[in-house]
Amino acid sequence: MKKSVKLLSLLLTLTLSAVIAAGCGASASSTSSAAAAGSETTAGNNETAAAAGNARSLEEIKASGKVIIGVFSDKAPFGYVDENGAYQGYDVYFGNRIGKDLGVDVEYVSVEPASRVEYLETGKVDIILANFTVTPERAESVDFALPYMKVSLGVVSPDGALITDVSQLNGKNLIVAKGTTAETYFTANYPEVKLVKFDQYTEAYSALLDGRGDAFSTDNTEVLAWALQNKGYTVGIESLGSLDSIAPAVQKGNTELLNWINDEIKSLAEEKFFHADYDATLAPVYGDAVDPESLVVEGGDLG
Repeated sequence: MKKSVKLLSLLLTLTLSAVIAAGCGASASSTSSAAAAGSETTAGNNETAAAAGNARSLEEIKASGKVIIGVFSDKAPFGYVDENGAYQGYDVYFGNRIGKDLGVDVEYVSVEPASRVEYLETGKVDIILANFTVTPERAESVDFALPYMKVSLGVVSPDGALITDVSQLNGKNLIVAKGTTAETYFTANYPEVKLVKFDQYTEAYSALLDGRGDAFSTDNTEVLAWALQNKGYTVGIESLGSLDSIAPAVQKGNTELLNWINDEIKSLAEEKFFHADYDATLAPVYGDAVDPESLVVEGGDLG
């Protein structure tokens, strides 16, 4: 009888130990799973935060020793890469001065028209100086500083089939760059015009040269410069739409950097900086074909 009781007690003890062990195992497993899930959640949050790309403050830019500026690499004479691999142009001339006055180096990043807003929103660049036309829609996503240039749209086409009026584009193919004011303008005002869209300006001009479009529309300052360097093409429509302004842009809410740029633009007016910029980068291209006063803006004053 005593042996039976002892045996029963032993069995109960073993059963209870197994249950406790199983419970502990389940608890440990759950804890590990929860920890893993927590790690995944944390990692996900970190990735989300990284993707958001918080803007660098003015002090952070100075402390890093460089300012990162987005410019075009294929839109001469405003932003382009020369035969030595160096960035040049009207926007770059300004960018170099920003770096000098900040006391830092400048790192230029090539952007496309449609990527300018995204590069600011994700913190890939501190400033955009890529012939960025100010529009109400863009101002909802980025903060624009004071303007340093004014512009409207133009249309360039072959001399043999010159387009001098928008009505002549009906039933024809108009080349535009994606994400530009030309794309927006023609989509809204002339939906009957067929748009042939490209990501890069080099692609757009190649399409015009190859006859894959009847005309190309972008900023009049740009097509005028291109036509002067490409015989057989003329800007038949020199001004289309409203007179717009070109301005630097920063990430939405980066007020400290925005204020610094505005103060810089005002200060540079005292030395007629943007006229000097024009003389150095645009005058060799335009010659007497363009009046500098029709393009240059000093001190952010459009007049």
